[in-house]
Amino acid sequence: MEDSTKNTPNDKGSKSSLFSFLNGLVPNNKTTENKGISEDSKINRYADSIEQSNYLSRDLSWLKFNERVLDQAREKDLNLFERLKFLAITASNLDEFFTIRLGSLYNYLDFNKERIDYSGLREIPFRKALMLSVKQFCQEQDRVFKEELVPKFAEYKFRIIKINDLTPHELEEAIAYFDNTIYPMLTPMLFDHTHAFPVLIAKTLIFGVVTDATRSTLFPEDSENKKLSFVQIPSNLPRFYTIERGEEVLFLPIEEIVRHEIKKLYRNVEIQSVNLFRIVRNGDFTLEESDDIDSDFIDEIKQKIKSRRLGRVVHMEIEPNSNEWMLTILQKRFEIDKYNIFFDEYLIDYTCLWQIIRHPEFQEDISPVHPPITPARLKDKNSDIFEVIREKDILLHHPYNNFEPVLQLIEQAAEDPDVLAIKLTIYRLAKRSRVTQALLKAAENGKHVSVLFEIKARFDEENNIREADRLQRAGCFVIYGIGWYKTHTKLMLIVRKEGNKVTQYAHLASGNYNEDTARLYTDIGILTSNPNYTRDISEFFNVITGHSQPAEYNNLITSPRDMRDKLIEMIRNEAENAKKGLPSGICIKLNSMEDQRIIDEMYKASQAGVKIKLIIRGICCLRPGRKGLSENITVRSIVGLFLEHARIFYFHNNNNPKIYGGSADIMVRSFDKRIESLFEIVDSDIKYQMMHILDYNLRDNVNAYELQEDGTYKRVVCSLGSDEQPFDIHQKFFEVRESDNEPIVLFEPEENQQINTLEAI
Repeated sequence: MEDSTKNTPNDKGSKSSLFSFLNGLVPNNKTTENKGISEDSKINRYADSIEQSNYLSRDLSWLKFNERVLDQAREKDLNLFERLKFLAITASNLDEFFTIRLGSLYNYLDFNKERIDYSGLREIPFRKALMLSVKQFCQEQDRVFKEELVPKFAEYKFRIIKINDLTPHELEEAIAYFDNTIYPMLTPMLFDHTHAFPVLIAKTLIFGVVTDATRSTLFPEDSENKKLSFVQIPSNLPRFYTIERGEEVLFLPIEEIVRHEIKKLYRNVEIQSVNLFRIVRNGDFTLEESDDIDSDFIDEIKQKIKSRRLGRVVHMEIEPNSNEWMLTILQKRFEIDKYNIFFDEYLIDYTCLWQIIRHPEFQEDISPVHPPITPARLKDKNSDIFEVIREKDILLHHPYNNFEPVLQLIEQAAEDPDVLAIKLTIYRLAKRSRVTQALLKAAENGKHVSVLFEIKARFDEENNIREADRLQRAGCFVIYGIGWYKTHTKLMLIVRKEGNKVTQYAHLASGNYNEDTARLYTDIGILTSNPNYTRDISEFFNVITGHSQPAEYNNLITSPRDMRDKLIEMIRNEAENAKKGLPSGICIKLNSMEDQRIIDEMYKASQAGVKIKLIIRGICCLRPGRKGLSENITVRSIVGLFLEHARIFYFHNNNNPKIYGGSADIMVRSFDKRIESLFEIVDSDIKYQMMHILDYNLRDNVNAYELQEDGTYKRVVCSLGSDEQPFDIHQKFFEVRESDNEPIVLFEPEENQQINTLEAI
């Protein structure tokens, strides 16, 4: 394979490109008031610090991930609507980044708390470097939209238009829509010496309107020449007013209609300017401890959700050439500067593209979704799922395998008169959750139902509080988290009476009990009745619902108990094997890697000669391939049709592999602030299947990117002129069958070392 060299932000060197970009955005040769240091000198220092650090910045690494998502919008082989989808995803990703990551940074800036990034930069210079990098990303978003996507619209017979593109009849209908639907919902909010600055809602389109009071026919004596007011466009209205003109569908942004008719809100007043903008607020909050976990805790969560909507402004998008007087007022009121303000001459907020993607007219143009495969032993819908699970453990690899067996297990348990109890952890649920319905039915049928409901799941707090309340009112035993740890583990236990004994069934997974995201996220889950698993999970639930102190688990590793230490122990074991000339190797698939202690152990293992292959979708703070530090470490990221969400840990262990799956990433929060679990794979067939998943991820040459030593990513493509064929795991996994039994080599054998294949298991 060779690396793509197409000119995208992913392919630029770190220091030189960062310096040239920052230097291009910040005025040159201006000095600070006190130190006389030129801007280009400061920028050079920022780039040097970032380049020299042995760790990659978490936030800059996340931005590189969003660049890889944007790369899918550039992909000419994809359907236009798929490309629009990825552009919309980058926009929603960026909103969350501003809300949480930039919000977190402002928690340090606003309260004068010290923060040193992995790049080595303090909080103030890091904010500048970060925001200028985000601006570069947003410029590329706009370029992709304008130059690569908009020209394709005509081919699919639709356009995004301006108000002037309407025919007289269409304009008349648009005005009628404004008068009848939009106008009654609008409320001008004045700000002056007699009116307090209004509360402006985050992530909502807002018009800033500057009027000239001296030309008012009603109040000519008003001495203040200018007045500033705001008009928020209701977020519960569609962003586009749609018009069908022959075979063409026209999408008129709602703000175009409001701007055209806004004079109806300002009768007898001259309007000087009308400018559209949008703000994002700090939504990163930390919960304070409370003695009353059932009432005060829930109330605090609700209050924090409200504060997220009203937090300090961290980002603003606004039309170019906006009224300077208004802009100055906004900067002062929001306490922001040029780094926070982004000028957007195209569409503000690309998440609105979802309305176009989902328009009924284009559903035939959407790429068909590959139907998921149901494992052979579960195909008979009339079979007793408990009997099937008793025969042998079953691995489910979503979305390639249907999520239906998990739902079937819960629903059958709810109705089965022999089932005594159901216990599970919930992090995120579908909006119309079959899981909730099954648990309600189970409680109605007199079964004991225990649910550890994580109501602090970010952006799902309201839905989780509502669903937890429904379960509690139905008689379920609901636990709202454990102290101040966020419960992220995914475990379910079903207790069933079978003759004169009780059998326990379990589901252990990396993904949520969410049937909607199971179609889009790649995850793993095991259905089992193996007592080694079920005893561990039973003990785990006793710990989290009571005051039990666990003994050693057979097959679980949990946090915050000992997960980091156990992983370090296994990494060190590989390093010792390498020093002794024994077979060694580490292959890990994750969402994110950020924990410095684990990264340092990886560096030491690399220096000891251990080959380490990491498959990390998003954030990676480990710097691979640095001479004398991490030469034996490679990192790749898979970004494509599905969101990679599975976590798999493989340690070669001198030809006796130890393999784990579970919910945890290598993050400080996963080890210290969350209840997580990893489960060891004990079934030899499932071990093979897990190795197979890792092997395919390492072979992908369609969706893969390789992390370079300088922190940039290069796309992996088929070698030109070779016999190598495209290998797309998001298609290949649909072709996998349980009978497949090809040899797998995750690490090429070194001299005097055995081949670590399936036979080694």
